[in-house]
Amino acid sequence: MPTAALLDRFLTGLKPLGPVAVWAHGSLGGGDYQEGRSDLDLIAVLPRPATARTAWRLGLLHARLRAAPLAGLLHCTYLSPGTAADPEERHLTWAHQQLFKRTVTPVTRRELHESGRVLYGESPRELLPPVPDPELAAFVVRDQRDFWRPTLRRAEPWRQDVWVDLGLLTFARATVTLREGRLITKREALDGLPALGAPGQVVEDIAERRYGNAARPAATPEWTARRAELTRSYLGPAIDTLVAPYS
Repeated sequence: MPTAALLDRFLTGLKPLGPVAVWAHGSLGGGDYQEGRSDLDLIAVLPRPATARTAWRLGLLHARLRAAPLAGLLHCTYLSPGTAADPEERHLTWAHQQLFKRTVTPVTRRELHESGRVLYGESPRELLPPVPDPELAAFVVRDQRDFWRPTLRRAEPWRQDVWVDLGLLTFARATVTLREGRLITKREALDGLPALGAPGQVVEDIAERRYGNAARPAATPEWTARRAELTRSYLGPAIDTLVAPYS
């Protein structure tokens, strides 16, 4: 299985850095993983904060993995025991074939506690503090209101599959989190979109691309333009309604 082989190579390459723990979250942790389609979302806890030399060694590790099947889908954020508890701390991350820094969001932290898969070492509950419900809800509102809502002003991003998929699925997941205080998978979010009034053609398009025939023909420019229009017309008012009680 390419996924297992890639994870084995990654863990072997990481061991000289003495990791304390390596965890999978997202679809791989939550049971919604689709090989060749889903990202491999990982968190590694190193024994000490990353230095410039650490960054160089991690960059070399990921460069050596590039030829492996699925390597482009592997994303990993690197924490240390002394910085893991701070939700505002920006951690060295490998994603999209480059190194940069980003936080580990309350959603990811909650995922790790509830469905994180331990690939090596200690569990998330031993190293990460729990995420209180108000903190999780506040983040979800900010993400919808301050990130996703402004992006709807521009049509061009919404002609891309990734924006349509993540925009609608993240909205559905946010809705359940705010209404019920729990996290759901992307598969559950997709199943719940029709009940939230999402455009049926777009929901069917997402389902076919994510779970259907991988060899389907590429979408026409006319459909991607129409899909963008449908998505933006739906998401704008839907997000406004969702976050209004928290404004």
